[in-house]
Amino acid sequence: MKKGIHPDYKELKVIMSDGTEVMTRSTMPVKDGIYKSEVDSKNHPFYNKDQKIQKKADRIDRFNKRYGKK
Repeated sequence: MKKGIHPDYKELKVIMSDGTEVMTRSTMPVKDGIYKSEVDSKNHPFYNKDQKIQKKADRIDRFNKRYGKK
């Protein structure tokens, strides 16, 4: 490997939105070696059943926008 062209690869603690902590290594520039995640697979609608609810809400909003009372 060439010297001086690669970013620093250091340990990083990732704290998930539910408080779970994971130790990993990354080149991500963060202060204090801690990254706090706001979105993960436990609370994002794409990864759980709430995606269907979101799609339904979008369809209702589109219907109301087109045909709803003004």
